[in-house]
Formats: sequence, structure tokens, C-alpha cells
Amino acid sequence: MSTDLHRRLPPVPEKGPVPAPLNQLQSIAPYQQGDSKIEGRSSVIKLSSNEGCFGPSPAAVQAYRSVADELHRYPDGAQTALRHAIAKVHNLDPARIVCGNGSEELIGLLMRCFLGEDQELLLSENHFVMCSIYGKAQGAKIVLAPEVDFTTSIDEILQRLTPQTKMIAVANPNNPTGTYLPKSEIERLVAAVPRDVLILLDGAYAEYVENDDYDAGARWVEACDNVVMTRTFSKMYGLAGIRIGWAYGPAAIIEVLNRLRTPFNTSVAALAAAEAAIQDFDHVGRVVEHNSRWQKKFQLELGALGIHVVASVANFYLMHFEDIPGKSADAAGAYLRAHGIIPRPAGDDRCLRLTVGNDEENQSVIDALTAYVTD
Repeated sequence: MSTDLHRRLPPVPEKGPVPAPLNQLQSIAPYQQGDSKIEGRSSVIKLSSNEGCFGPSPAAVQAYRSVADELHRYPDGAQTALRHAIAKVHNLDPARIVCGNGSEELIGLLMRCFLGEDQELLLSENHFVMCSIYGKAQGAKIVLAPEVDFTTSIDEILQRLTPQTKMIAVANPNNPTGTYLPKSEIERLVAAVPRDVLILLDGAYAEYVENDDYDAGARWVEACDNVVMTRTFSKMYGLAGIRIGWAYGPAAIIEVLNRLRTPFNTSVAALAAAEAAIQDFDHVGRVVEHNSRWQKKFQLELGALGIHVVASVANFYLMHFEDIPGKSADAAGAYLRAHGIIPRPAGDDRCLRLTVGNDEENQSVIDALTAYVTD
């Protein structure tokens, strides 16, 4: 049959134009995920992607397995059970929550809905790279605000506001720096930005923050009609592999997102696992305690070696080596890889970023970097 079909097709022209992508896509480099393998090694310590080192909670795993016989059914397109679970845990309005294929899908949807060609997307110097990718895909102009001590600067952002600014995206805590802005700074941003500029507060690492002066953004969502907060289940809840996140926003903005999102953008398994995960408070408490304890230890022990570790409230940390004569981030990264440890270059040849792993993995990092610095 296929032979007959091919005989009926017209001949393919030898030359001629081919389909061309939109002009704004020409300058976009694909997102580069963290490495997961080292050639020649069967076993590695992967600390390159900020994944939850303990994996999902037992409750989430059980919920995931419980829907195995329902995989032939479409998921609840309204995401009702998960939205209500999120709302209960965080004391939010479930009608103003929408879930997505990771929070990055929702970030992309926001930009597709509210950011147009030749408008400006204002980002911090070090930002979640998917924001600039999505912005460029919309044909927007990316404007970068310098940081102060690897921390987002509201002063620098406000100085770059123009009539063309359409959206401001602030990751808090920030990735790849791990630093955060106190709620007083976010309040200053919200108060100064015109109401027709959308403010995106990306709280992918919010669950790790223990500081009293931090707020992930819900208070501003409820007080303003131009602020949206995004969150994810990939980090704290260890569900990166099944892609699930959520956004909380003004009713009018959520309604627009629901117009564009695909009707079944969250799977049966992801909805079930996330609903269980967000209610497992014991698991979250153990992860937070572990993360806090190791962040303090990295500051102390790596700092004693002369490695500058940026104070991080997330589940990763950024390291600098320029103060150590004869040492560099590139060489340190190569040394770690030679010892089976995979770090993440941070887009700056002075820096390396590593995920907080389990006890054994973290100690292996300290031991390897001690050997590198003292060699």
C-alpha cells in the first residue's frame, strides 16, 4: 500500500524555499539542562539540576501508584482536587489557582498572553533563563537590571522602567544565586510599578526559606490586579520527573491563562502525587531541616578553604574561586567531575552551582574541594 501511495505523490522539487521559523527565534539558544552523566563512569553524584535529594514523599509515591489503573482516562481538566488542596495548605482562593506542566509552562503562558513584540521584559541580571527564552520568543526586548552582591536590586529594576515595559519577572529566591529579597523590597517594587505592567513573582524555591522577612507573593496577588505568583512541585516536593506546578493570580489573569492552556496540561499521575505531596508536612519539615543544616556547613567549611559561597536560602549554592591564587571555577568543576561529582556552570566562568545533596553526597563535595584547594 505504501508503494502505491508513493507512486501517486508528485515529485519533490529539487530546490526551493523551506519553512522558516519566526525571526525572533533565530537568536534563541536551546535551554541546556544540567548534565546527568560522566563518560566512563557508571555511578555519579548528580548535583547539577537542583532536584530534591530525598525524592518525593512516601505519600506522593503511593498516590502516584494508586492511579495506575486510571491511565486510560483523561485527567480532570479543571484540576479541582489539587487546586483545593493547594488553597487549603496556603489559605488561598482555589478559583484563582491554575496548575501547569511545571511552573515554567505557566511562565510561558503568561508571556504568550501578556507580552508582545517590541515590548520590554525586565529581568534581573542573573535570572531563570526560561524567562528570557520565552520573552525572546514573543519578540520582546529583554532588559537586564544589574544585581548587588548577587542579589536582585529593586533600585536597578525601577531605574529601567520605561513606557515600553510590559512585564517584570523576579525569581525570589533567585536562581542561580540562591539569594532572596525581603518582603519590604517586593512591596517597594509593587508600589512603584504602573498597574498595566505585569509583575511575575516566581517562588520555585519558596518552601526552603525560613526567614521571617520573606513572603512568596500571595499577599500582593490579593492586593493588586497586576501581580502573579508561580510555584513548583519539582524542588521541595521531589516531583520534577512528572512536571507539575501552579500559579496564583488575579481572577482576570487566571481566566486568560485558562483560555490558552491546553485542557489536559496536567496528567492524572501528576495531579494525584502533587495533592498528596503538599499535605505531607512531616516530609517537608525534614527536607527544610536538612537543607538549612547543610547550607550552614557549606558556608563554614568551604569558606575556611577560601571559597566564597553566596549565602543561599534555596536547595543549591553558588561558589566563587577567584580569591584563591591559581584556582578557578572551571578547574574546580573539572576536578569534581574527575571524582564523579557533576556540578552546574552558572553562566559565569567565575562560578559553580551545586545542588544540596544527601549527607554522603555533600560530604563528598567538601572532601573533593578540600583536596582541590590544598593540592
